[in-house]
Amino acid sequence: MTRRLVVPVAIPALLAVCTLLAVCTLLGGCTTAGPRATVHDRSPVVAEPAALRLAPADSCAALMDDLRTAAQPWALPDRGPINDAVPGPAAPGAAAPGGAAPGGAAGAPDAAKTDGTDGVPAYSATNTAEAYADEPDLVKTDGRRIVAVSGGVLSVVDAGTRQVTGTLQLPVNTGQPSGLLLSGDSVLVLFPSTRLLLVDLAGAGPVVASEYTMDGALVDARQVGTVVRVVVRSWPRQDDWLPRYTVTTHGRATTGRVDCGRVQLPAQYSGTAMLSLLTFDLNEPALSDGDPVTIVADGQTVYANGTSLYVANGNQWLGWPRAGVAALPQFAHQTDLYQFDIAGTGTPAYVAGGTVAGWVINQYALSEWNGHLRVATTLDGAVSAVTVLARDGGLLRPVGTVGGLGKGQRIYAVRFAGPVGYVVTFRQTDPLYTVDLRDPNHPAVTGQVELDGYSAYLHPAGDGRLIGVGQASTSQGRNLGVQVSLFDVADPARPARLARYDLPGSGHSLAEFDPHAFLFWPATGLLVVPLRAGGLALRVTGAALAKAGDLRGRPLLRSLVVGTTLWTLTTAGLAASDLPV
Repeated sequence: MTRRLVVPVAIPALLAVCTLLAVCTLLGGCTTAGPRATVHDRSPVVAEPAALRLAPADSCAALMDDLRTAAQPWALPDRGPINDAVPGPAAPGAAAPGGAAPGGAAGAPDAAKTDGTDGVPAYSATNTAEAYADEPDLVKTDGRRIVAVSGGVLSVVDAGTRQVTGTLQLPVNTGQPSGLLLSGDSVLVLFPSTRLLLVDLAGAGPVVASEYTMDGALVDARQVGTVVRVVVRSWPRQDDWLPRYTVTTHGRATTGRVDCGRVQLPAQYSGTAMLSLLTFDLNEPALSDGDPVTIVADGQTVYANGTSLYVANGNQWLGWPRAGVAALPQFAHQTDLYQFDIAGTGTPAYVAGGTVAGWVINQYALSEWNGHLRVATTLDGAVSAVTVLARDGGLLRPVGTVGGLGKGQRIYAVRFAGPVGYVVTFRQTDPLYTVDLRDPNHPAVTGQVELDGYSAYLHPAGDGRLIGVGQASTSQGRNLGVQVSLFDVADPARPARLARYDLPGSGHSLAEFDPHAFLFWPATGLLVVPLRAGGLALRVTGAALAKAGDLRGRPLLRSLVVGTTLWTLTTAGLAASDLPV
């Protein structure tokens, strides 16, 4: 297939590093309606849920005393003595959280605009875990224009004329952007070092309207309507205990620090990290102070829908003990969960915390449905389970668990779809399990299909079908190359593979590790999978998978549909393909 190059920007090759951690406990299939399930005898000791109950400190001085005590076993960034000054509550008029309340209306983002109304062609959006919570990505579109960020350059392309309408050189001292979010004429560019740029697209070319920086590192972000929630993890420094931030608009910088009166503490510390949840409205002409809500906890994985945001902490990295001070707390094979209420457009609220044994593989291992949180985990790479939790005051308590999934195996992929969960485990063969979650107190495995190979990403395809992208393998578990599978899951008791497409010797697909790289366009059944060289286009028709074409050239990073055009992003830039959509 020939392609017309439109944006000649250099994108550093992405190294897809997949660390499939052994994730969670489990149980040989026992359930309970009480707060604790009877667990399999291989399960570790899990912290009581009460340890995750958070509450504000009695005073700023009490907060600092607690933080100093908790920090004793741990080495801190920048080492050396830490400033013992006790911060006070923010003074009136000071640069503190809670300035202007975010405006605008929160609603479901355009997961995929397909009606072509208002002269805007149908287009695909970022492939996200939930339709109501957009995620940062390398490329965004509203059907009229395409915005891509790579190689330190933000480029804007008119989707109709296929012409570049503007470029913006991004700061060179903050590394490559993690992704961007789009709303109207505003783009939020996010960097790993917690640097945020609000870019205005309304004029002749993109310009930076506002900038925000904060101590720490970006964990992730989610967008509902025009409102963006940004999760930042930070650690105490030798010159300050609480995270600092700076907002710069029109060359004027305002600095501030998280208000100690809005920091919530756990009953039991697992380190010195802090998580801050920031709020920005992309309808506003400039970034606010973020209105930080902070808890003393760590976290690596973010999952959100339209009303709740969860942060999961796998406890894999607890830090290093300081010699002669104290020993490390006992390592726990468990995942701590923190729930925030993000309904509406205002300040989010921390509402509950809980713990499950083992570790989650990624955000797709979490799902909220009908007021319950479902979590798929693996313990020591040996046994896996799905646990259902319900909010009980300030705690997330297990109410049901189904275990014994893939004994001797670990989870490679999870997908929840309403009352059904799909779990793939693998060692030498790939069982795909279907889990009935209609009764949260009694989840149950209803069916399974065993296959050679495994799926690392699962995607609902409608009409009782499920797409899997992963690896073909021998009966001994040796990988042979990319494999795309089409499953029939219409009857959860009898899942079956309808079709498969193998690419021997093709290595891995980026879609196995980054679902943003996967495209499925339901209107025509077009499926695009990135490969080590170029990409593969397939057509899903009924129970069949058929090759639609090759996308030759450099490794495919992203693909999207606008109207009748398939656009691709590679290390060479953004291009329009002549492959029929």
